[in-house]
Amino acid sequence: MTFKPLLPSLRVAQGATKQSPKVLTRLLRRAAALLAMTLMTSCSSPDDWLAVSTPIPATETPPPTSTRVWFPPSATPTPQALSTKAPTPEMRPGLGADLLADDFTNPFDWELVSSNEASADINAGRLTLAAQSKVYMTSLRRDTLLTDYYAEITAQPSLCKGEDSYGVLIRANGGSYYRFALACDGTVRGERVSNSVRLVLQQPLSSGDVPPGAPGLVRIGVWAVGRELRLFLNGRFQFSMNDPSFPIGTLGVFVRSAGETPVVVSFSNLVIQEVDYILPIATP
Repeated sequence: MTFKPLLPSLRVAQGATKQSPKVLTRLLRRAAALLAMTLMTSCSSPDDWLAVSTPIPATETPPPTSTRVWFPPSATPTPQALSTKAPTPEMRPGLGADLLADDFTNPFDWELVSSNEASADINAGRLTLAAQSKVYMTSLRRDTLLTDYYAEITAQPSLCKGEDSYGVLIRANGGSYYRFALACDGTVRGERVSNSVRLVLQQPLSSGDVPPGAPGLVRIGVWAVGRELRLFLNGRFQFSMNDPSFPIGTLGVFVRSAGETPVVVSFSNLVIQEVDYILPIATP
């Protein structure tokens, strides 16, 4: 900054001290005006002469706001290989043509009876067995001797509860036969009856295919070849019995009341197929 333009004015003011006070005042005012103009022109901008010597710190730029990731990337899981069970072996091998189909329209095909204690009657395509409290009732098909076969029949309990039971008789000859019994408590068992002497071949098993009381509906199937008898309910294998006592006989049905109330079950749609199969010889 330079003040050369003020020197003549100052010299004039110095000489003016010898003159009147008015002249001196005008000179001082002119010098002050020249000084102000000199300061303004020496600054780089009009506001520089008002600048404060203390530096103003620059405002820090705020860091950028982080963007929220709503679906963060994750490692792709490796698919786990699930083990599969081996296929169930065929439990009804050798099935052939139909040997017999019974629609229960001929009353002479079955043993029918009626009394105050129990009854067996054919009506409207059904064979209905009823038994009073603690009474056992059977009905056998007449003139039907079978050895190896597969039979299915539909059972429909309409009055049955608790340990009341019903089912099929296999290879029956009078009072001797094999018996598959379904109980109304949801269990199924297998027995051999020889002249009214009962031998349990399969203890009761719980099965989801056994109707838990009445009303109910179940398709009972028996695969009988040689000494082996296999039971199926609704097409699903339940268990097998192995016994050589009765190689031939007819087929029948039964009901039994185990409590203080009667039991009533209807049977329908009997189909018997031939079986061409030889059981493998057991290795000793």
